[in-house]
Amino acid sequence: MTDTTTPLQSAASPASPAPKSLLTQDDRTRRRNAAEKRFQAYGIAAICVGLFFLLALLWAILSNGLGAFTQTVFTVNITIDTDRINQAEKSVVKTSRYNSMIEEALVVKMAEAGLEHEMNGRDLRKMLSSGAAATIRRDILANWDQVMSQNGETITYDLLASSRVDGYLKLRVKREDLVKDKNLDAAHLDIIDKLVESGSVQKKFNWDFVFGTDASDSRPEQAGIGASMVGSLFMMIVVLVLSLPIGVAASIYLEEFAPQNKFTDLIEVNISNLAAVPSIVFGILGLAVFIQFMHLPQSAPLVGGLVLTLMTLPTIIISTRASLKAVPPSIREAALGVGASKMQTIFHHVLPLAMPGILTGTIIGLAQALGETAPLLLIGMVGFIASEFPTGVASGFLSPNSAMPAQIYEWAKRADPAFYERAWGGIIVLLVFLLSMNILAIILRRRFERRW
Repeated sequence: MTDTTTPLQSAASPASPAPKSLLTQDDRTRRRNAAEKRFQAYGIAAICVGLFFLLALLWAILSNGLGAFTQTVFTVNITIDTDRINQAEKSVVKTSRYNSMIEEALVVKMAEAGLEHEMNGRDLRKMLSSGAAATIRRDILANWDQVMSQNGETITYDLLASSRVDGYLKLRVKREDLVKDKNLDAAHLDIIDKLVESGSVQKKFNWDFVFGTDASDSRPEQAGIGASMVGSLFMMIVVLVLSLPIGVAASIYLEEFAPQNKFTDLIEVNISNLAAVPSIVFGILGLAVFIQFMHLPQSAPLVGGLVLTLMTLPTIIISTRASLKAVPPSIREAALGVGASKMQTIFHHVLPLAMPGILTGTIIGLAQALGETAPLLLIGMVGFIASEFPTGVASGFLSPNSAMPAQIYEWAKRADPAFYERAWGGIIVLLVFLLSMNILAIILRRRFERRW
C-alpha cells in the first residue's frame, strides 16, 4: 500500500486556500487599523477642545484681571502749613481741612501746567479718590515730627485717582458713559488727557491691591486683597493642624487595626459619601454647631477653619487609606518577621513609604478648601468688609475677617466696574496660591518618595 493520491481522489477533494502573506493587510486588519486611527483622532480632538477652553479661560482671567495690578495716580505737591495741620487735628471735621489743602494744590498744578478751565478746587478734587485726604492725614500722623519740621516746604504725594478716571485710562469707561455721571464730565477727561501728556497723571503698579485691605463701595480704587489673604492663611493653619493628624489617625485605624465587620463597612461608606456632599451643607452644619450652639465669633477664621476641616477630612482620609493600601504586604510581613510589633511596623515602615501620597492628598485637600466660598457664605464671611489687619495671633483667629474666595465673591456682586476688575485680579492671586500648593505637593512627593 502507498499513500499516493489517485486522480479521482484529487478531483473530489476541495481546493486548499492560497497562503496569505504577512506583509499584506486583509480587510479585517484594515478595518481594525482604521478604527484605531479614528479613536486616536477623537482623543486628539478632545485634547484640542480642552486646551482651547483652557486658553479661553486664561485669556478671560488675565485680560480682565491684570488691570487690577495697576492704578492711576496724581502727583500733587502739598505745601506744609503747620498751623493749618494743627487746626485740622483739633477740628471735628478733620478730613474737610485736608481736602482744602488738596484743592489748593490741584489749582496750583493746573496753573503750572497752563491748563485753562472753569472749575474750582472742589470740582477738580472729583478726579481724585474720596480717600485722598485720609491718605495725606495718615502719612502726616505717621511722620509727625518730620512733617512739623518742614513748615513752608512742599511734599510730593501720589494720590489715587477716582475709579472713573482710572477706568477711562484703562479704556473701561468711555466718554459717552459719563453723560449721567454726577461727578465727572467731558471737561474732566480733557484735563486728564493733558495731565497724562505732562506726566502728572500716570499708571503705577498697585501694591495696595496685593497688600491692602478692602474698601467701601465709594472707594473701589483703594480696595485690596491683603487682609483676605491673611484671613485665608489663618484658616489654612486651622485646617492643617486639625485635619492632618485626625485624618491620618483615622486612616491608620481603619486600614491597619479596625476589624472587618458591618460597623467599619458603614463608616467607610459614610466617609465616601461625605466626600461627595455639597460644601454648602458643611456651611449649614458650621452655622448650627459652631456659631448658634457653641457661640463662636461670626466671620472669624477659626470658625471658617473648623468648617473647612469638616469638609477636608473625608478627602484626606480617602487619599491616606489609598496610600497605606499601596504599600506592599511583604513589607509588613518582613517587619513582623524580624520581631517588630504592629505599631512599630506601621510607624517605622508603612507610614514612611506612604508619606508621599499622604502629603499629596493633604495639600490637594487644603487647596480645595482654600477655594471654597459656599461654607464661608453661611458663617458671615462674605458680608464682612475686611478693612483692618489682625493686631495679633489671637486676633487673627478670633476677630472677624474675610477670605480670598469670599472677598472675590463680595467684589463681583458690587455695582462699580472697578470692583469687578478687582474680582478678576483676586482670581489671579488665588490661582497663584493654588498653583504654588500643587507644585509644593509634587516637590514633596518626589522628596519623600521611596522605591522598593
